[in-house]
Amino acid sequence: MNTLAHFDGGPGPWILFFPLIWAAVVIGGVTLLRRTVWRGRRAPWQRGGGERNVRIDEHSPIAVLGRRFASGEIDEDEYWRRLSVLNEEFGRTSKGGAA
Repeated sequence: MNTLAHFDGGPGPWILFFPLIWAAVVIGGVTLLRRTVWRGRRAPWQRGGGERNVRIDEHSPIAVLGRRFASGEIDEDEYWRRLSVLNEEFGRTSKGGAA
């Protein structure tokens, strides 16, 4: 009985090694792509990745202020004045809210 362990001119046991090499190449490629190219393409519900993916709670004061401005309840000057107060309270320094 010829098996892969016998080397009588056949491939020998090394034939089992090549699928492992290809699996390592594919896993390495996917890992590399996830750490570089696909890093910023996360869904909004996924956490991590810095301040880019930080979501503001819909009941937070800044979100309520934004909704009031969008609906026309307050004008632009009032919006920026109140936003600057909220930014000071929450420790933010940029004019648009999240950095």
